[in-house]
Amino acid sequence: MMKCLALDDEPLALEIIADFAAKAPVPMQLKTFENAALALRYLQEEPVDLIFLDIKMPDITGIQFLKSLKQPPMVIFTTAYEEYALDGFELNVVDYLLKPIPFERFMKAVIRAQEHLSVTQPRTAETDYIFVKTEYKIIKINIEDILYIEALKDYIKIYTAHQPVLTLKSLKSFESRLPKDKFMRVHRSYLVAMNKINSVERNTVMIANQSIPISEGYRDRFYDVITRYS
Repeated sequence: MMKCLALDDEPLALEIIADFAAKAPVPMQLKTFENAALALRYLQEEPVDLIFLDIKMPDITGIQFLKSLKQPPMVIFTTAYEEYALDGFELNVVDYLLKPIPFERFMKAVIRAQEHLSVTQPRTAETDYIFVKTEYKIIKINIEDILYIEALKDYIKIYTAHQPVLTLKSLKSFESRLPKDKFMRVHRSYLVAMNKINSVERNTVMIANQSIPISEGYRDRFYDVITRYS
């Protein structure tokens, strides 16, 4: 089930999107809003996979709304104005639909979003890799290659055996994609691969010649785990 939100100041436009979503072969759960402030409040409580976003609205443009989101989901612009297509490209939106939107064109955009979601959604127990979006591409990272992950405000930096990868995501959400028996938080800003630890001394973990702090809030649980194997 793909969780979706549609924001448009025109009720008829929202009705069309809702009708199309109900007919789509892709399972979709859709919430519609005419008011940007209410939509933003909803997103703070209920994260979604995809937003259908109008561009020209009375109080805020769709572009301003998108830029206001710290960790935006996939976005499909829905607008009657062609001149914003370049903005959509620069903001890395999934698609750009011109009104009036044909159902066939709507479906093409939704399928594209579903394909994107299929390679970025949380991993299953059977896989030993994840896909991560960085800049304008999606790269594959083998779980075994990850050394540790560092939180940097709205981004995380994934340190691997080959090179670091920067992606727009919270450490908490990324942690949920990793096997719990192989990775552990040692600090609010650090998540480490247990099998990559070289040594532990007082409040520090050493991985690949890098010193990583162990904070007080995570210390007891961390030491409880490692002492089981000592």
